[in-house]
Amino acid sequence: MKIIIIGTAYPYRGGIAAFNERLAREFTNQGHEVEIVTFTLQYPSFLFPGKTQYSEEPAPADLKIQRAVHSVNPINWLRIGKKIADKQPDWVIIKFWLPFMAPCLGTIARRIKKLTKGKTRIISILDNIIPHEKRIGDRALTQYFVDSIDGFIAMSQSVLNDVNCFDKQKPKLFSPHPVYDNFGEKISKQEALLKLQLDENQRYMLFFGLIRDYKGLDLLLKAYADNRFRDMNVKLIVAGEFYNNADQYFALEDNLKLKNEIIWYPCFIPDSEVKYYFCVADIIVQPYKSATQSGITQIAYHFEKPMLVTNVGGLGEIVPDQKAGYVVEPDEKAIADALVDFFTCRNEQSFVDNLKIEKEKYSWGKMTDAVSGLADICFAIR
Repeated sequence: MKIIIIGTAYPYRGGIAAFNERLAREFTNQGHEVEIVTFTLQYPSFLFPGKTQYSEEPAPADLKIQRAVHSVNPINWLRIGKKIADKQPDWVIIKFWLPFMAPCLGTIARRIKKLTKGKTRIISILDNIIPHEKRIGDRALTQYFVDSIDGFIAMSQSVLNDVNCFDKQKPKLFSPHPVYDNFGEKISKQEALLKLQLDENQRYMLFFGLIRDYKGLDLLLKAYADNRFRDMNVKLIVAGEFYNNADQYFALEDNLKLKNEIIWYPCFIPDSEVKYYFCVADIIVQPYKSATQSGITQIAYHFEKPMLVTNVGGLGEIVPDQKAGYVVEPDEKAIADALVDFFTCRNEQSFVDNLKIEKEKYSWGKMTDAVSGLADICFAIR
């Protein structure tokens, strides 16, 4: 098959780029001809909340990536749609995560369908269909995108249900987010401690990833202020770039008297360093207030680290409670109680044994099978 993936990839950084690149490798390993078409401009700088959109890592030598798409130039959308259509791909795969991208990606998809006379099947893998942070016009923009797609893969049941708000007829499948196995092999805790220059006599919980309001870092700080933690050798690591006001978290740290208790790495963590943060941690904490699915969960599975997740969106579907970790309500006391239980009562190895079993469910082969199966359904109903 000739497959073109449209979306974020190198030189851009982040979870969506990591997903598209890993998916491309899986299809390539299966013998398909694969190309990623990424952006020349992804977000205008005034709309981007972080320090930079670009990776400082080396370019992946094993992938064919073309920079071509300008997210806010309609003339470009028509031109790129024609260029892709001229290649006559069997499948075009579009990762969708934000209504802002709907005019660009929806127009390119329409152009491809028109010029290939429907011979190219256009599949969207959905991070979200309803965004975490809602804005006026989101629904209309998303509807425009949905109308251009032949079939959908949702990575959580909640997102699959949300698709029905926009389309009840087109084929759609649930296929969970695969394990992120592209951040290197698991290393010893001792090696990670040495790299991060951390105290080997402490135990660590990790909050990892871009920091936004819906991810509930404030809930975790309040939970960690529980006096029970002061009697334990347990530190909280927060590693990730702030995509909202950092001062509110530092003020909360002061108010809760947590100075010297939290280890901050307030920056984007390069792919090559992710393993150190996960391998130094005893448990990964995702205290989200809302969610669909999370790539952080799938990094934790790869490094076989127990997790605490909140019972929102699809997180509880992926982390079996009391087996791979804890599923609790997004409440500071519930979070604190579970973490105290982990550090005082639980045999970490029992969680690890279960994690090794559970992560077998989340292979990239299962995701490529889902894309192939959905494409077959789309062909059959034409």
